[in-house]
Amino acid sequence: MLAVVKMPPIEFTVQGEIPDKYLNLLKKDFGPALSIFDDGETVPVTEMDWYRETKEKETPGDTLRFYRTLHKMTQEDLAARLGITRQKISNMEHNAKPISRKTAYQLSEVFRIKPGRFI
Repeated sequence: MLAVVKMPPIEFTVQGEIPDKYLNLLKKDFGPALSIFDDGETVPVTEMDWYRETKEKETPGDTLRFYRTLHKMTQEDLAARLGITRQKISNMEHNAKPISRKTAYQLSEVFRIKPGRFI
């Protein structure tokens, strides 16, 4: 459970299992400035519909761009590291050219993930 009070200049949150006596006190003192969120049971993100739909649409080029930006590398940086051109990186990220097995293995070594993520 999460209780949030926003009443300038006061703003605070209380999180966890909040006893009823404290919730009642917050309701009495802060009224409409109090928001209570009780999400109940948590669900792993991988079981959520939006995650599954997004994963289905993800391409190897999206994965390449994600890991390149995560590692704060430019296309030029990555191209130099792999010994290929910046244009080839761009083409792979935009799915204009497929990622070869050889390149997938090189990328897996650079980003330390399984090569299958790029195929």
